[in-house]
Amino acid sequence: MKIAVEGCCHGELDKIYETIKYLEKKENTKVDLLLCCGDFQAVRNEGDMKCMAVPPKYRQMQTFYKYYSGEKKAPVLTIFIGGNHEASNYLQELPYGGWVAPNIYYLGYAGIVKYRGVRIGGISGIFKSHDYRKGHFEHPPYSKETIRSAYHVRNIEVFKLKQLREPIDVFMSHDWPRSIYYYGNKKQLLKKKDFFQKEVEENTLGSPAAFELLCHLQPSYWFSAHLHVKFAAFMQHQQTTGQLPKATKFLALDKCLPHREFLQIVDVEHDPSKPECLEYDLEWLAVLKSTKDLLNVTSKTWNMPENNGLHPKWDFSATAEIRKEVLDDLGQDLCIPCNFSMTTPCYDPNNPQHKRVASHMINPQTTEFCAHLGLIDINARIRQEDESGDFEAPEENDVDSTGSIEDPSEYSTDTSILSSSINPDEITLDYDEEEEDASAPSMEPSPEHSSDLSVNFSQIRVLPDSMAVSSDDAMDSTNDELDRSESSQTEGEGKCPDKSLKRLSDECGRSAMKIKRRNQAIYRANDEEDK
Repeated sequence: MKIAVEGCCHGELDKIYETIKYLEKKENTKVDLLLCCGDFQAVRNEGDMKCMAVPPKYRQMQTFYKYYSGEKKAPVLTIFIGGNHEASNYLQELPYGGWVAPNIYYLGYAGIVKYRGVRIGGISGIFKSHDYRKGHFEHPPYSKETIRSAYHVRNIEVFKLKQLREPIDVFMSHDWPRSIYYYGNKKQLLKKKDFFQKEVEENTLGSPAAFELLCHLQPSYWFSAHLHVKFAAFMQHQQTTGQLPKATKFLALDKCLPHREFLQIVDVEHDPSKPECLEYDLEWLAVLKSTKDLLNVTSKTWNMPENNGLHPKWDFSATAEIRKEVLDDLGQDLCIPCNFSMTTPCYDPNNPQHKRVASHMINPQTTEFCAHLGLIDINARIRQEDESGDFEAPEENDVDSTGSIEDPSEYSTDTSILSSSINPDEITLDYDEEEEDASAPSMEPSPEHSSDLSVNFSQIRVLPDSMAVSSDDAMDSTNDELDRSESSQTEGEGKCPDKSLKRLSDECGRSAMKIKRRNQAIYRANDEEDK
């Protein structure tokens, strides 16, 4: 089965599908599935745009609304995860996943599905230590804090994924697993993006939670985006008792822009006897059912159960009994129903509604899913808590929101803060960020491992270079000021020096960028930067 993998989408669905069509013709092949690794930007109308954590200047409608309205239909089944530039209000309607448009499926906060026997999983958002142990409490209308915390990874999603025992074929995360750069050509990566040097040396680039999942799940493939650079790695996992050692082929891709390596086609073995419909994963549904009582819809922090004598139960893996319950709940049918329905009016270019605001919606897909499996609709619970007056909105100076000593995280380092380096190819918001402890324990592999594994996919003949193209090979594109003026590898999550913005045209970051903390024009494009 041929799977097209795409990095950051940024709403450019038309261009991505056109590129796939071009590749199919050029390579005389047929793409069966498209995977998008975040920043999908499923923007339906003007209200959704206001729920994106980007400056208003860069809120653009793009083309998703055409697929939402039915004007267009995705020519290939598309599965995606969320990143940190999303219409968070829409994705929040589908915490367990669902169709955002016909033939376009969102995996939810975390999720596992199957297609033609291939087991595909993912986790949405990016890691921030001071929000990691909170519940999913955010809802529209968002504050300047919750519009960002809405897309931060939570420990409950990582905990649920760590209950899985069966092999995973493909897994997606938006930000990279921390330390993955030690298993690829680190020298080449730093040649392309030398502003990563300090984070790589200190082993603070990437998500520690994603690395934990990488070590536990050990999927055959792991795909990421976020840092807007193509990078391949090969990680050989340690052998476990009674099992052969597994290996993961990692690939990160760029964003959809001309002259960028944003798309790659991968050959993945599948089961031709399996139906060509998207299917629920039985083990994952069983885990959802067994962990339903762990749900937290408040900003209060808590730890997941551990085998430390403090919790009566810490193993929530899928038992045969719960699996049977799930099958009975679904009438023995694991095929995901095509039950997409519109929940808000769509953008009309002939009648723009600039004053439209987003409201807190309950999606019928989620209602139906929860009713079948006896799960809790997170948005319905949030609304219930809110209406009853029990809901506690976080205060701006709340101790819990700062990752202070009184509220330690499992991880002491926030992967999304900046040290002294700036990625001029990302988006930075004019928000202050709290200082965080940068003393995370190093997870750097031993030299004997890293030296042997500094290989590219093309070197191990997994992803032939001939299958990777930039969008300029397929179409004429005049975009994009957004690309030339984005900054910070953390895309809006960095702490910034208190100086005015100044940058030369060197994309490699050899000249320093300085960003004022608040109310400062962030984007000043250099037209020659990408030439």
